[in-house]
Amino acid sequence: MLYDNVKKLCDERHIPVIKLERELEFPRSSICKWNENEPGIRKVQKVADYFGVSIEKLLEEKEVV
Repeated sequence: MLYDNVKKLCDERHIPVIKLERELEFPRSSICKWNENEPGIRKVQKVADYFGVSIEKLLEEKEVV
């Protein structure tokens, strides 16, 4: 869910996830694992700040139709 929401924001802004990781100084491929392993709140806040959204927006569960 968390990774999916971050990936969607990246796709909407034409930013590869790897570029986001580099710009935020996260380890490579760390965001890709966010659906299995929950990151620390500071990392989630950094991503939220980068995109100008709330943490709640990143944590929203989308309904599957």
